[in-house]
Amino acid sequence: MSRVLLPQALRAQILRAAQAAYPGECCGLLEGLHVEEASGEEFHVTALHPAQNLASASDRFEIAPEDHIKAFKAARANRRLLIGCYHSHPNGRAEPSATDKAGAGEEDFVWLIAAGGRLEAFVYRRGEFSGAGLAG
Repeated sequence: MSRVLLPQALRAQILRAAQAAYPGECCGLLEGLHVEEASGEEFHVTALHPAQNLASASDRFEIAPEDHIKAFKAARANRRLLIGCYHSHPNGRAEPSATDKAGAGEEDFVWLIAAGGRLEAFVYRRGEFSGAGLAG
């Protein structure tokens, strides 16, 4: 099973962003490292890159391209990668929606989903989301 290491301060930041964006969705990108070891794989989140949500519907997210480029450059400057994204489901559950499944495509990409004051982690791989342990 995959494990996502997310410092408590970053977890709190995502939950605050979800609350502030209500009734819309917050969104952003995760900077960090993907570490594979004999005991399993870990995704270490080291920074968040909040992004403007360009989606016109309140139950969708679309990260502004300029925010994506800015996050990519910052991660590269820090010798890190963009390892995932986060967003909220204001009136839903903390799990991938049908829309998330249709829009996902990057392999080994972490998705953090906030809903109802909870935050859950998933990894997209081979066309499917699988739950990941979230530690901090």
